[in-house]
Amino acid sequence: MSHIDLSGMGVALVTPFRHDKSIDYDALARLIDYQIDNEVAYMVVLGTTSENPALEPDEREELSSYIARKVAGRVPLVRGVGGNNTAAVVRELQTTDLSAYSAILSVVPYYNKPSQEGIYRHYEAIAKASPLPIVLYNVPGRTGVNMTAETTLRLAADFPNIVAIKEASGNMQQVDDIIHHKSTDFQVISGDDAITFPLITLGAVGVISVIGNAFPREFSRMVRLAIDGDYDRARTIHHRFTDLFRLLFVDGNPAGVKCVLHYMGMIENELRLPLVPTRLATDEKIRHFLQSLS
Repeated sequence: MSHIDLSGMGVALVTPFRHDKSIDYDALARLIDYQIDNEVAYMVVLGTTSENPALEPDEREELSSYIARKVAGRVPLVRGVGGNNTAAVVRELQTTDLSAYSAILSVVPYYNKPSQEGIYRHYEAIAKASPLPIVLYNVPGRTGVNMTAETTLRLAADFPNIVAIKEASGNMQQVDDIIHHKSTDFQVISGDDAITFPLITLGAVGVISVIGNAFPREFSRMVRLAIDGDYDRARTIHHRFTDLFRLLFVDGNPAGVKCVLHYMGMIENELRLPLVPTRLATDEKIRHFLQSLS
C-alpha cells in the first residue's frame, strides 16, 4: 500500500446545487479547476462540507466518479467513507470503485456514542477491509463522542494502513498529545481552519480546509509558510482571515462558505435541507468582508 503525503492544504469540496436542488456539475467543474489552478495539495470528496448526508447513494457515486474524471490525476483525491454502521462501511469499502482515490477519510461513528473500545473495533474492521490508506476523522462537535489521544495512538500503532488523523476536536492538549507520542510517519491534520496555524507550530502537517474552497491560493500559502517555519508571514495571513473564520461557521457549515462562493460568482447559494443558507445578518457581514479584500 503506497504512502500518501497529506501535508499542505487539502480542500473539503462543497457540492454546488442549482435552484432546483440538483447537483450543478458546471459549477463543480469550475470549482475544481479553480482549486487546482491555485495550488491546492489535494481534495477531499464526500466529506461533511459536501453535504454528504443529503446526497442519495447514486448521487454520491456519480459525484465521486465525476470528480475523479475531472481531476484526472492532477492532484490526489481523498474520499469520505464512513458511518455509524460498521458493517455497512465495510461493505461500501469492498464494493466501491476507489481506483482513482489515494486514501479514505472515515469519521468517528456518530449518534451511537460508542465507547473508546467500540471506536477502536470500528476502525479495526475498516483497516482490515480498506484497499486504501485510512485517515481517521475526529469531530466530536458533530459525532457526539470524542476519540481520545490514547485511542488514536493505539490505532496508529496497530494498523499500518491508518496513516493520519483529521483532528477537529478543538482540544489543543489532545492534539499535542497525539503529535508528541505518535510515530514519525503518522500525520496529524488540522480539521479546523481557525487553529491551523497554531497546530502546525505544534507539528501538524497541514489542514483539510473549508475556507480553501474560496481562498485556496492565500490559505495554501499560509499553510506552506507555517510548515517552513516562516511564522511571521504565516501569522499575517492567518490574522487576515480571523473574522471570516467566525463568519463561516456561525450559521453552520457549508452555509458560510457557500455564501462566500456565491458572492465570488462561483456557485448558486443553495443548500439541501435540513441545511439552509446563512442568516441575512451573516450574509451582510460576509459581503462586507469580501469588499474589504478588494
